[in-house]
Amino acid sequence: MNDADVSKQIQQMVRFIRQEADEKANEISVSAEEEFNIEKLQLVEAEKKKIRQEYERKQKQVEVRKKIEYSMQLNASRIKVLQAQDDLVTAMREAASKDLLNVSHHKFQHHHNYEGLLKSLIVQGLLRLKEPSVLLRCRKEDEHIVNSVLHAAKAEYAEKSHVHEPEVIVDSIYLPSAPSHNDPHALSCSGGVVLASRDGKIVFENTLDARLDVVFRGKLPEIRRLLFSQVGA
Repeated sequence: MNDADVSKQIQQMVRFIRQEADEKANEISVSAEEEFNIEKLQLVEAEKKKIRQEYERKQKQVEVRKKIEYSMQLNASRIKVLQAQDDLVTAMREAASKDLLNVSHHKFQHHHNYEGLLKSLIVQGLLRLKEPSVLLRCRKEDEHIVNSVLHAAKAEYAEKSHVHEPEVIVDSIYLPSAPSHNDPHALSCSGGVVLASRDGKIVFENTLDARLDVVFRGKLPEIRRLLFSQVGA
């Protein structure tokens, strides 16, 4: 083998080695790029996941705040509605109390038959107590009417209960007078009577104010239903 052949063979070997080196380098480059892309994709996906989780967390916080604000506004509205309803019911109760004053007012007593009403209230009290001796308390301005109907009231009670007429003592301590514009917060009584056993253990309040309270409490559900049924509809 001459020098030329040796040189040619060496060149072929060099080209082969270079080609293998290039191919190997290319494989390494491709592999490195693939690994880089995979790692980059993993990093990107991890960051996307973090962003999504953060977004979901903040979105939940916003939704919770909205629910809380809505609930607070709803409760505030309900409280306002309930307060308005209570105010209306209270106004009705006060209006009824003012109308009740006319029943015992000296100008309208005859029109409302206050005398007959006092008699009925006394009879009802006697029937409730069923005591042989009773203490009766009334307003000072009603004392003369009470005395005028007391005998008839005792007789009616005795007839209904089939007992002797009870002893009824009209107390010298009076119930408060009607409400006054000068002192609206003072104790007052619109009329009627209070009866008690002589030992004071049994007391039956049968004033007009007490009767109004009983009727109003009993009718309150119906009043609310009639007034506010459309609100809940």
